[in-house]
Amino acid sequence: MHFAYLPPIQACFFDLNFYFWQLKTPPTVTTSKLQTEVLAAFHSQFQAAPQVVVRSPGRINLIGEHTDYNEGFVLPAAVNKAVWIALSPSESKTSTWFSLDFQEKVELNIHPAQAQSLRWPNYLLGIVQQFQLLGIEVPAFNCVIAGDVPLGAGMSSSAALEAAVAFAINEWLGTALSRIELALLCQRSEHQFIGVKCGIMDMFASLHGKRGQAIRLDCRDLSYDYFPIDLQGYSLVLFDTQVKHSLADSEYNQRRAACEEGVAILGEKYQANFKSLRDIMQQQVIESAAILPAHIFQACHYVTGEIQRTLNACEDLKAGNLAAFGQKMFLTHAGLSEQYRVSCPELDFLVDAVKNHPQVLGSRMMGGGFGGCTINIVAENAVQDLYEGLKGPYAEKFGRKLGMYVAVTDEGSTRL
Repeated sequence: MHFAYLPPIQACFFDLNFYFWQLKTPPTVTTSKLQTEVLAAFHSQFQAAPQVVVRSPGRINLIGEHTDYNEGFVLPAAVNKAVWIALSPSESKTSTWFSLDFQEKVELNIHPAQAQSLRWPNYLLGIVQQFQLLGIEVPAFNCVIAGDVPLGAGMSSSAALEAAVAFAINEWLGTALSRIELALLCQRSEHQFIGVKCGIMDMFASLHGKRGQAIRLDCRDLSYDYFPIDLQGYSLVLFDTQVKHSLADSEYNQRRAACEEGVAILGEKYQANFKSLRDIMQQQVIESAAILPAHIFQACHYVTGEIQRTLNACEDLKAGNLAAFGQKMFLTHAGLSEQYRVSCPELDFLVDAVKNHPQVLGSRMMGGGFGGCTINIVAENAVQDLYEGLKGPYAEKFGRKLGMYVAVTDEGSTRL
């Protein structure tokens, strides 16, 4: 649910006015063009083959937004856009890292891991530091990284990068950390090194994704279940506002603080040891409106409702009721826009434009907010026409070109 600094590879810039990728049969992770490019770049930089190659995907979140850091439920799925890392130990005490996307190289000492002026190396350094804090020595290493997770679209390319680095180091050193332990390690890196108090969802989804499945994750105890995504002739379509956001510089942390303050106030009122909004019923929030500052009331009202809505939406998936699921997406967007106040005019425009479309079952903003994409359930045979009908009015109103992706679920972090 947070912004990433890793941009798409150059091949994805062929037309920034119109992104459209749809793979009827997702490729296996062993046949990626990007994998080939990363291996070639590694050989060019270091005149050798890498010891470890890892792919970690971006993610979509079907429903359950801003519930993860409130210990609620989320319903993400990994997608077939990913970050790749090729890694080998260095022959010196210096680590050399190369970003294929930025065409930038850094040489640094990772003992100790210290923040750099360039942002992208800090995502690697934060992960290295977390291994070090566990008492695991990470020798100097060389690597090449690249990704085609769209930048700023709310698909969590930063979590994909962190998961890729953590998974690769774990494989390289044989430290045998579980995927859950790696997800927690990535989250700690965000909190302590990057400075964003993100939830666990993004890195968890990147590490645990399965093709054709959504993950219902309990963000309190990290228990999870898989739910088959049976789209029944529909597609998961993302409309990209082309508005880029950086949660580190936005109001993301303020929203989290509002939730925490609400928990404290309600705990005092009810003389209860509430740990998070997960422990609080929406009715209790409503009953406490008079003692909660307006912005805290709105935040708590939205989150408590969204936690229950996510559970109900999982039942819709189990029953194959996509129409009911889609209506809950619309309700989620209304809450995010009007109560949690993390939407923006571009996102609201796109949701409003499809609300009464007969071929659209549901729509909402996805991700941390303040830009990025809407996620929509659209009849397969209507996707192109819907895009054509939206892009003109959108460009006229906002002076931006509307992007589109058709999301296909895929596997989680994998060593090649």
